[in-house]
Formats: sequence, C-alpha cells, structure tokens
Amino acid sequence: MKDWEIQLIETAVLVASILGIKLLMRQYVNNWWNKLEMDLKRKQISHRIVNLFLTLIVLVALAAIWNIEREQLLVFFTSVVTVIGIAFFAQWSHLSNITSSLIIFFNHPVKIGQRLRIHDKDFDIEGVMVDMSFFFVYIKSDEGNLYTIPNNVFLQKTIEAK
Repeated sequence: MKDWEIQLIETAVLVASILGIKLLMRQYVNNWWNKLEMDLKRKQISHRIVNLFLTLIVLVALAAIWNIEREQLLVFFTSVVTVIGIAFFAQWSHLSNITSSLIIFFNHPVKIGQRLRIHDKDFDIEGVMVDMSFFFVYIKSDEGNLYTIPNNVFLQKTIEAK
C-alpha cells in the first residue's frame, strides 16, 4: 500500500471513532445534566463545548496522520495559545466574548430562565435571561424587547438576580 492510502484509511477510522465518541459524550452529558436537573439550554451549551474540544482533538490527530511537521504544529499551537491569552485581556475581541461565555457558563450564578436586572449608569435592563451563545447573552424584557449584551460586557456589569 502507498502512504497516502494508509493515511486515508487512518483518517476514515478516526472519523468513525470520533463520531462514536461524540454520541457517547452526548449521552453522558445528557445523563449528567438530568441528574443535576438543569435546563435544556445548559445542556445545549455543554454539547457545544464538548464538540469544540472534540474538533480540536480531531485536528491534532489529523495533523499526526498526515505527517505535518512538529515544528509547524508547535508554532501553530503556541500562536493559538497566545491569541487566547490576549483574549482574556482584550475587551472587544471575539475571543474575549468566547472566553467570557465559558466563564459565565461555569462560574456565574445567573442561569438561563432566571429573572435579573443589570445595573448601568445610563440604562438599567430588567428581564429574563432567555439564552446565551459564545458571543452574547439574550435578555427578554417584560415589554417583549430582546436585548443582546456581549458576554465580556455582561461580566463587567453589576447583576441583581431575582
């Protein structure tokens, strides 16, 4: 067999394996959240996070299968880590919002479906937190208005949970 044929077979095995792992992880996350009796939105966000990590694992494995040089891979990963590190400090970048979404999801006491009030010097927002994505927190007011707040701004505000 030629090298590229072996690499194609290894890639096919990797894809099949990762699909199986994805199904198992989906079932595990569902069971875990059901035991904790959490809402559907938190489950969905957990699935997104698991998929993100599985994608990273697949990319690393594909790089190994297709013989990408370690030096090039090392430069790529150090660049990614550097960008993520900068995102913790960069106020308005997309990476800042993604890292903020992880902080909100795992460490913030506010939950989806909870009523809250965001204190701001110019305009307070009061309503129910209806969703959270990697970039925004969505709050629906009593008047039916939908407010989108960037995750990094949400972390900086004083929030009163009701």
